[in-house]
Amino acid sequence: MSHETTSSTAASAAQAIFRVALGSVLMAHGSQKLFGWFGGGGLEGTSKGMHAMGFRPAKSSAVLAGVGEAGAGLALAVGLATPAAGAAAATTMAVAASVHAPGGFFATEGGLEYPAVLAVAAATFTLGGPGSLSLDALTGHILDRPWMRAVALATIPAVTAVQIYRRQKALAADEAAPDAGAAEHEG
Repeated sequence: MSHETTSSTAASAAQAIFRVALGSVLMAHGSQKLFGWFGGGGLEGTSKGMHAMGFRPAKSSAVLAGVGEAGAGLALAVGLATPAAGAAAATTMAVAASVHAPGGFFATEGGLEYPAVLAVAAATFTLGGPGSLSLDALTGHILDRPWMRAVALATIPAVTAVQIYRRQKALAADEAAPDAGAAEHEG
């Protein structure tokens, strides 16, 4: 075996290991939100948390965050529809990072470090694809075309900006009328 072949094989294996690890972490976090697994709040607890953070409607936001993590994580782990999966995970985690931004950088201080790293990691698969050890590769990259990667990558900042704007608008409305925000809460 040549050095080039060994390096290519090792790179493919490393890419698959990282993709599966990232997808698994995202699936676990999404399962906390959706099902209450691993000590999570489930939809009810997550909805309350989403409302408190300014996401409206809270229950829809909880479902979207859970699916953005668990569903995209599963797709990333197996390497299927990688551009869309990576973009969904990156967007979800970028919005989460914006929530943590006031805490500073480090996760130990409530900062954005952890969700930001997950967002960047997911975005790398959106751009670079899943690698040769993936369902996308096995299916001839039907759901992983270069144009799909470009479109998916472009959606990350756009959708993130919309979600951050909507959250800030809801928080501003809550500050203007503190009792109105509680009346809108979904259970």
